[in-house]
Amino acid sequence: MFNQSVLQKVVPPAPLDRAELEHSLQPFGLSRMLPKAAYLDPAVLAWERTQIFAGWICLGRSSDVPDSGSMRTYSLGTSSALVVRDATGTVRAFENACRHRGHELLPCGESAQRRAIVCPYHAWTYDLDGALRGAPSFTRTEGFDKSAHALNALPVVEWHGWLFADPSGTSGDFSDHVGELEDIVASYDAGALRTVVTHEYDVAANWKIVVENYQECYHCSMIHPELTRVSPPKSGENLHTEGDWVGGWMELREGADTMSLDGTSGGVVMARLDEQEQRTVMYLVMLPNLLISLHPDYVMTHLLTPKTPELTHIQCSWAFPPEALELPDFDPSYAVDFWDLTNRQDWAACESVQRGMHSPRHTPGPLAPEEDGVYQFVSKMARRYLGG
Repeated sequence: MFNQSVLQKVVPPAPLDRAELEHSLQPFGLSRMLPKAAYLDPAVLAWERTQIFAGWICLGRSSDVPDSGSMRTYSLGTSSALVVRDATGTVRAFENACRHRGHELLPCGESAQRRAIVCPYHAWTYDLDGALRGAPSFTRTEGFDKSAHALNALPVVEWHGWLFADPSGTSGDFSDHVGELEDIVASYDAGALRTVVTHEYDVAANWKIVVENYQECYHCSMIHPELTRVSPPKSGENLHTEGDWVGGWMELREGADTMSLDGTSGGVVMARLDEQEQRTVMYLVMLPNLLISLHPDYVMTHLLTPKTPELTHIQCSWAFPPEALELPDFDPSYAVDFWDLTNRQDWAACESVQRGMHSPRHTPGPLAPEEDGVYQFVSKMARRYLGG
């Protein structure tokens, strides 16, 4: 079992100008966006991979490893993690590297169903708890201690149906990472939802531009006519958060039951939602890579994977209550079509921002009063960049 209390994380500052970052930490109304190098410089992304994406990050859904012996690998940037459900049903995570020569135990992005973990290079074999079971020829090697060659474990948790891992092993308790978000997500019973549709997008923009776009509706009246027909762009507010996340909510217009092209729902309202939750949509960012949109009748997530400073892979999934899937005429397209259109409108805007940042005289701009959610994200990032 991994002991995550033995290490303390020391964060070096990012390769960014400190004075420019200080502008992002000014009080809201006086602050500026992050330095443009934060969106363009490969050295900044390299720092983020070791200091931000090496902490608690979302890997995927618990349903990726549903049964004992289920295993799947997930990219961690320059390496990958192997997630396994052991014989007791407990989820475990390991560095995806054999303790012999470092060969990947399972190609990144692949799944398998096995009774043991077997390296495809020299057949070193591990139990589902990571203990080395056998190493061909080493039984004849005097002094070889199998217990000293178990797989390197990573902290991993299941949270409302999502899998999170801490590749660094130094990011502390997951409950501190989540903070007050637990109380917001709990009533949606997300662990019981069924993922029905997943879309993959490659967006030619920095991952932070995608998050910033997600945290404001200042742009909605300009590029989202379909969204503004079912939700007033100036409704709701952003939350002042405890934990490594940011978020807020918007109201549904009178007569609209959910986010769809005509405001009608083709599913069922989640059983434990109160009256306010049935009339709002929550937009939450679990830093650094999971965007959660809580609707009265479905949950949409975006899982972000930065490929380069100017390219982000996005996996967008729609999950519904089991009762909705039992409806004889259930069709998830009412939600999927609406958000696929809205996503593509957002991606086009994000890509335009990325291109615009290459303008020689472009400097970070101010934030509008409606962009307090962006300020929360930007200021959190600025503090992290400074080593906080």
